[in-house]
Formats: sequence, C-alpha cells, structure tokens
Amino acid sequence: MALEQLNVGSNITLTWLDGGDTFMDGGAMFGVVPKPLWSRKYPVNERNQIELRCDPVLVQMDEQILLIDSGIGRGRLSEKALRNYGVTGESRVEENLAELGLTPADITDVVMTHMHFDHACGLVAETEEGPVPAFPNAVIHVNETEWDEMRNPNMRSKNTYFKENWEPVEQLVRTYTDTHEPAPGVRMIHTGGHSAGHAIIRIEGPDSVFWHMADIMPTHAHQNALWVLAYDDYPMDSIYAKQKYVTDALKAGDWFFFYHDYKYRAIRWDETGKEVQDAVKRKAAAESPSRR
Repeated sequence: MALEQLNVGSNITLTWLDGGDTFMDGGAMFGVVPKPLWSRKYPVNERNQIELRCDPVLVQMDEQILLIDSGIGRGRLSEKALRNYGVTGESRVEENLAELGLTPADITDVVMTHMHFDHACGLVAETEEGPVPAFPNAVIHVNETEWDEMRNPNMRSKNTYFKENWEPVEQLVRTYTDTHEPAPGVRMIHTGGHSAGHAIIRIEGPDSVFWHMADIMPTHAHQNALWVLAYDDYPMDSIYAKQKYVTDALKAGDWFFFYHDYKYRAIRWDETGKEVQDAVKRKAAAESPSRR
C-alpha cells in the first residue's frame, strides 16, 4: 500500500510511516469526558479500546531528513506488554524507508515530542550483538526536562520511561529548554501537559503552517481544549497549551497532523473547528478492526 504523503511547499514532504498499532482504553484516552460524547467522535471496540496508531512522520527537506517520534519498534516489548497495550502490529519503519529509497542511516534528525514508550521504543533496534541505535547517524532532539525525567522517572512515570530506550542512544541526544529549531522552518515548542517535558512541533510552509500537537491533541477527536487524557501528568497545562496554540491556528487556517489518529493523517478545519476543509486520510482506516 502506498504511503500517505503531504507536500509542505516545494521542498518539504511529510510521509507517514508504519510505526505499529495499539489499542488503549478509551476512557483513559478521554479522561473525564463521558463515553456517550467521545464515542460519537472516535470508534471504540467491545473491550472499550480505541485504536491508536504509532506512526512516525518523515520530514524530507533539502538538506535534512527528519523523523518525528519513532514508533513502538520491533521486538522491544514483552509478551505481557504487547497484550496489555493491545499491540496488533509492530513497526515497519525500515521497510517503509526502503520503499522511499532510504535506510535508517539516512535519517539526520529524530525529533521527539516526548519519550513515552509508544513514541520512543523505535529509537532502539535489537540485534544479535544487543541493542543499538535504530538511526545511528541521527541527532535525537528532546526537551531537557523530558530527558531528565526519562533517566530519573518517578513512581508514576517509571511505567513508561524505560532505561532500555535511552541507554543505547544517549550519545546521540541533544537537549533544549523552551524552543528549538532542529531544521530551518521546523520548531519544537515546550508545552508540558502530557508530561513535564512534552513538546509540540510547528512547521512553516510557504503558504500554510502545520502543527503537530503530539499527545495534548493525539487525535482529531481531542480538539476541544477540555478533552484531555487521564494519562496527562499536568492536565491544566495541556488545556492551556491547546487554548494558546489551537485556537489561533484554527483562525489562521493552519493544518494539524497526527501520530496516533486511526483515520486522519492531517486535517484543516474551518476557524470554528467544526467543519473539515481539507484532510489526508489513512488509507487503511476503512479496514481497521476498531471500526464499528
């Protein structure tokens, strides 16, 4: 199946890669929002689980090839974890890159919105010689607060920050504090909210701006500022960030693109956020087992 792509002007292309598929508890993903409300916007299966893709976004530019987040990898999770997280498919990132005439060694930068397992497991490849960086020539960009907590998790976060995901790649990591530009026109903005070091990404195109809100707006159904995850460590910060960035982006007619959404790769709403003006849809969504 051809990979979904979106051109951001003449010199930037976004391509969604297959980073694996999970099915997580719908109630946890929508927090205090009642199921009769959120289930109208996002399909749920008989186990009360919703499909959450873990698909890195490849950003091809003139001088750099970036990857936004890394997927769940392959052979990185135990059988228990695979079962608990409802994993129905592991990463095919390397195969997808080959379809584009690329290899993991061609990735120049990996842009991490945060380091939770479903975003960071793909940073490491399992080999006969042991774990090694999956993208050996890339600089891994991550917020300083996130990197500190990754290495020193608390009682809550230790269930998602695994040392196996940072020890093999620590020599490749570059940290920043508030904002950071890993490439021209690409800006990482620290928001907190989902985690203390969570960041969103803004890509400046010649005609439009493209926002990746990461896990403070993981799917199109989370556009409402008050619809935040039970997984968020600092939900009021998530609400503030959505009010600050999403509201203005809607008024400007900007695009939003996603890592987790089962249906939409990217979407552009009208300024009210109620009507879809344009979208890139995931081709496989119609056959998704989460469809009712």
